[in-house]
Amino acid sequence: MAFDPVPSDSHAQAGLALHRFGVGPRPGDIARVASDPRGALAAELKAGAKNIDDPALSSSAEDARDTVAFQQERKREREERRARAAGGETMTAGDMAEPGSNEMSVRKPGPPLPQRLYLNEAQAHYQAALDADIGLVERLVWFWSNHFCVSADKNGLVRSLCGAYEREAIRPHVLGKFSDMLTAAETHPAMLLYLDNARSFGPNSIAGERQHKGLNENLAREIMELHTLGVRSGYTQTDVTNFAKVITGWSMYPPKRFPERGGEFWFNPRMHEPGAQTVLGRSFAQDGFAQGRAVLDMLAHHPATATHIATKLAKHFVADEPPPPLIERLARRFRDSGGDLGQVTEALIAAPEAWTAPRTKLKKPGEWTIAAMRASGLQIRDVRRVINTQNLLGEPLWRPPAPKGFSDDSAAWVDGLAERLDVANQVGRLVGNAGAEPDAMIDAALGPLASRETRETVRRAESRPQALALLLMSPEFQRR
Repeated sequence: MAFDPVPSDSHAQAGLALHRFGVGPRPGDIARVASDPRGALAAELKAGAKNIDDPALSSSAEDARDTVAFQQERKREREERRARAAGGETMTAGDMAEPGSNEMSVRKPGPPLPQRLYLNEAQAHYQAALDADIGLVERLVWFWSNHFCVSADKNGLVRSLCGAYEREAIRPHVLGKFSDMLTAAETHPAMLLYLDNARSFGPNSIAGERQHKGLNENLAREIMELHTLGVRSGYTQTDVTNFAKVITGWSMYPPKRFPERGGEFWFNPRMHEPGAQTVLGRSFAQDGFAQGRAVLDMLAHHPATATHIATKLAKHFVADEPPPPLIERLARRFRDSGGDLGQVTEALIAAPEAWTAPRTKLKKPGEWTIAAMRASGLQIRDVRRVINTQNLLGEPLWRPPAPKGFSDDSAAWVDGLAERLDVANQVGRLVGNAGAEPDAMIDAALGPLASRETRETVRRAESRPQALALLLMSPEFQRR
């Protein structure tokens, strides 16, 4: 199917605002923002990112302490069972009690603590998108969370922290200074654990010499290659090694040793490599934690970082091959504003190229799933069903396959369209015949973006559930 430029009438532009920049329209949304689509996006930016205030969620430090205590209790139970088995004793009901419980009852079925924390955070993550007005800010949270990604597959502790990491290091900064988000992300225990910096020792540090442990360059390399400068931007292996030395000592208070501060960021001077280091031709004097902050600040304001971030934003929101003038416009705003991400986003939604580019960009699975739920009126009854859907579609929540995150290329997601059909049919069955008439469905979900072929296909459906499934699978609904 050929994709022509988006029509310029206000209702088509409203549909584009909701699909390209937001998380998809709910019934009535297109008509609601049609009077001023750009103004509606600007108003959402002005309102800012909403904090998630959920009593079921704790800080990452609390989650870390609870997880380590849980793991210790599980380890103790395993050792006791092995000891009893070695002594010829049989297992009792008390052996199956919930860790930390005084009740002598069989352990209640349910996920272990790290998975429960993950599920609670997932519920809040998805609910924020479902409840969003347009969803531009939520899309920014998702974009930056993928840019500075961590993976729940690393281990149980990172699984416990990945949702809190998004709330603490990403969400508060999506409209603030890039340098602030960079520092928040790179010093968060989830990132330090994921990329192994929590156990990186300066070769000449006190702890490194005594414990005969050395440098881990993972975090330094990914900061330069993925988070700031980008590949082929002029840095060398020596720069990576020297930067890795600069950020030695960036670690986490171990909950076992520090029960009050466990799980918080810790600059450990005994692990830190002494002396000045040269990165990208600049010398950074030995200044403890401030030495690393200074390097991050340099990287955050580097011209290559501006171009790298501008390219990724334009690629994410507009096209796999974004118009060069759009990239340059965003990069210039990044440089001129000192990395003010709110201003960069304003430049994005004001750019004519962002509104005239054909809708060829395939939505990623998470975006399509939430858009389908918003269009159909489905609510989260059990977040595990949403998570399983994302697993099926190849974009498991907070579980990227590598530190570079999930791909933003449409080609990466084409092979999963058959699975999307299965999900669309499930949505149709769940909504049943309570949905709107086909024409009303199309107008609510796509408005003027719908082609004549799509309207005819949906109208010919044998039932309302089938009509909804066909709508969700239409090219116009699949794309931004």
